[in-house]
Amino acid sequence: MNLQLKHTLPAVILATHFGVQAGSNSFDQAYSSISEADLRSHVKTLSSDEFEGRQPTTIGEEKTLAYLTENFKKWGFKPGNGNSFLQPVELLRIEADPNVVLSIGDDSFTYKENMVVGTSREQETVSLKESELVFVGYGVNAPEYNWNDYKGLDVKGKTVVILVNDPGFANPEGDKFQGKTMTYYGRWTYKYEEASRQGAAGALIVHETEPASYGWSVVANSWSGPQYKLVQPDGNKGRVAVEGWLSLDAAKSVFKKAGYDFDKLKAKANKGPIAQTLGTTASVTVKSSLKRSTSNNFIATLPGSSAKDEHVIYTAHWDHLGKDPAKEGDNIYNGAHDNATGTAGIMEIARAFASLKQKPKRSVSFLFVTAEEQGLLGSQYYAENPIYPLSKTVANLNIDAMNIMGRTKDISVVGFGKSELETYLEKAAKRQNRHLAQEGHPQAGYYYRSDHFSLAKVGVPALYAKGGDIPVDDETAQYRKKMSVIQRGCYHQVCDQYRESWDFGGIVEDSQLYFEVGYDIANSQDWPKWNKTSEFQRP
Repeated sequence: MNLQLKHTLPAVILATHFGVQAGSNSFDQAYSSISEADLRSHVKTLSSDEFEGRQPTTIGEEKTLAYLTENFKKWGFKPGNGNSFLQPVELLRIEADPNVVLSIGDDSFTYKENMVVGTSREQETVSLKESELVFVGYGVNAPEYNWNDYKGLDVKGKTVVILVNDPGFANPEGDKFQGKTMTYYGRWTYKYEEASRQGAAGALIVHETEPASYGWSVVANSWSGPQYKLVQPDGNKGRVAVEGWLSLDAAKSVFKKAGYDFDKLKAKANKGPIAQTLGTTASVTVKSSLKRSTSNNFIATLPGSSAKDEHVIYTAHWDHLGKDPAKEGDNIYNGAHDNATGTAGIMEIARAFASLKQKPKRSVSFLFVTAEEQGLLGSQYYAENPIYPLSKTVANLNIDAMNIMGRTKDISVVGFGKSELETYLEKAAKRQNRHLAQEGHPQAGYYYRSDHFSLAKVGVPALYAKGGDIPVDDETAQYRKKMSVIQRGCYHQVCDQYRESWDFGGIVEDSQLYFEVGYDIANSQDWPKWNKTSEFQRP
């Protein structure tokens, strides 16, 4: 569905923004210099087996940071963190023993097959011992929506069972929350956070593919093996002891044996807040190996020609899932699409900025963050420990998993309508004869699933957009059909590998578009704002 942009800057301001050098040879040459050959080279290198899936704190990180350092030095960028390109991020590596067994009532559930459990606490052993199970619907406490699944409920020492997504998913016409567009209340991160605030001992999310927007294999692969958290002074003791997932079949079995129909209780939860004691208990002991380590964000800066203390920051995560020694055959999660493409994209944008004869008025920084796959940890750390003051950070432009499906007539805006940054995007899209559109699956909550969200939470206007859904011609449409079949099921799988058959036309155009957006903001004196309907505002 194509939507017209509702929030635009005044015409006079637009003229001021976009009249600055936009037609100069310097800009045109830099714009045109963003090349398919360089993008392919970066993606191919970063996703090669040599980089071992770019897992934080491994040889893959060392190679990735060395590659970034080599290129940004060559392009003449300044280290973003004093004399260093690196911002150390203290991580806690927690790996649960895969032999763990979850017992609910008389049934036992198997790790990765129908459940995944772990902990965020810095403890070698955590346990639930006959912890009472309570179904709390969507596990949401949202006063602004007059919704509280925990109202009048004491879950201290208990284990809550929670539906994935938020009540709007089951009410797509918009009478609950934001309809099909997921709010932060639908994210798994929020559900564990709220359960912790309520004093629960454990929290189990029921996986369903459609509302989650990914299959059980993603849960099994992403939430097992080494997990990373930011090091906390209290060892993260405020978090629930055990957090995890149940497959839909496992949840239905638990509810049935407890004397309840899962689908009927879910239907009630879709209509309003609900809490139901299930009359059964959960027991599990999670033994984990713990290791503190240091990973790194990478940040490089092109100082502005006049307003050097004001920054436009591009972000992309350099990390992926690494490799699984226990897996037979190909065991490297190369992460070519997610996110070697995004890393390559802002590398090319950076090189284009460096080629400008006249540097932008504002500084432009390129932040490659670590541990995105572990819950946006690198960007969270930067937001909590910013190198450049947030009050001087004009905007964040984020790229994650770029368009490998060929050129499109539209550009999908994730979190459509949230800020005035879309005005800049609209202008840049017109150069390419494209229009803005709402993302295709707003129910997936993608705005809360990439690194811009960390900066948005602290008030920095953040834009996240990617190639759209309308192919530019029939040939591209046919390619998209074929490539969609090839790529199906490769998200967070070993088949996310670089392919020579990928059409990079969309990646080139989107990189050029993002370059123009950053260029215009960096040469403006204005500060784009969040729209009033957004849940984010500057403090």
